[in-house]
This record gives sequence, structure tokens and C-alpha cells, in this order.
Amino acid sequence: MHFLVLYLVLLKATLSSFSGLAALPVLRHDLVVTRHLLTDRQLNTALVVGRTTPGPKGLYIVSVGYYAGGTPGAIAAWLAIVTPAILIIPLLEFAGRRASQPRVKQVLRTVVLASAGVSLSATLPLAADALHGTLSYLIAAASLAILLATEIETLWVIAAAAALSVVVATVVN
Repeated sequence: MHFLVLYLVLLKATLSSFSGLAALPVLRHDLVVTRHLLTDRQLNTALVVGRTTPGPKGLYIVSVGYYAGGTPGAIAAWLAIVTPAILIIPLLEFAGRRASQPRVKQVLRTVVLASAGVSLSATLPLAADALHGTLSYLIAAASLAILLATEIETLWVIAAAAALSVVVATVVN
């Protein structure tokens, strides 16, 4: 894929996401479903690699860019992540002056709801690709329960799940 096109696809994902994994639906639709540059498995792998490395939660987009276009793809993804950060200053200035207006508040609430729905639309297909066998369902359910019921950091839940799968694989084999 051409560098500029990949940058624009990744920029669209970063501009339409509001935190962490919110870019997944756009990434999945554009790179897996429409353009067939990645498979769900590759997207899941890029997500795991990007989420287990230090840095911002949206850093996985650089891994996605790498899988889609090698080193130039990773650079395009990095630029796509940085662009909204540069644009945030004028946006904050604009929104800050209008944040108390009822219509602006309603728009912001609606955007949050839409973002939740969009995130769910990508999460379900990725989960379908990742869930296979009783152990994977148990790990996913336990991880969800822990994250909903406690304030444990996501990284620790992921590390514990990985350790559990290694232990189980060692015992079974």
C-alpha cells in the first residue's frame, strides 16, 4: 500500500478514536475487511505486540502499520498518531470556550456513546478469532470480570493471563 494512502487510513482511525482501542473498528474495516492487507489474526497480533510494550495505549497502531506496510507503514502510523496530538491545541481552545453550552455537552455525550458502540463492533469479530477452546473462554471471562470488578491495571491482567497459558501449556504437553 502506498505510504500516503496508509497514512490517511491510519489517520482516519486515530481521528475517529477517542481512547485506547477505539480505533480498532476503523482499522479492522479498512485494513482487514475492505483492503485485505491484514487478517484478523495479524490485527490481533499487532494489538498484542503494541499493547504489551511501554507507552500510550494507542501505540498498537504503529504495530498495525508495520504489519500493513513494514517499516514505512510503522512510520506512517507514527505520523498518524502524532497528527491529532498537534491538532488538539486549537481544538481545546475552541471547545473550552463552548463546553458549558447544552448542545456541546449533548454532542460530547453522544460521541462517547457512539464510540462505545463502534468499539464493540470491532471487539466481537476479534474475539471470535481469538477465542478457541475452553481455556481461552475462561481466560477472557476471568480477565473481563477482574477488569470490571477491580482497579487492577490492564497490563497485570494480560501478564497473568499469559503466565497462566504458559503454565497450562507446560502441564498439558
